[in-house]
Amino acid sequence: MSGCALFCEVIIAILLPPLGVCLRQGCCSVEFFICIVLTILGYVPGIIYALYAILCVDRDMYRGEYYTLA
Repeated sequence: MSGCALFCEVIIAILLPPLGVCLRQGCCSVEFFICIVLTILGYVPGIIYALYAILCVDRDMYRGEYYTLA
């Protein structure tokens, strides 16, 4: 991901935290719903979580991987 795209996502996350998370993680993800709840409870917790979800959570690491037990 380019630096300009990441910068734009961070700016969007600061202005509208759920929108930034939706663009990065998708609108039906747990991160998106957590961000909505935190933004409703308080704007600053929503921003903090949105920045965490955009900068630290790698969505590709959890998608499409199935582990075998044996």
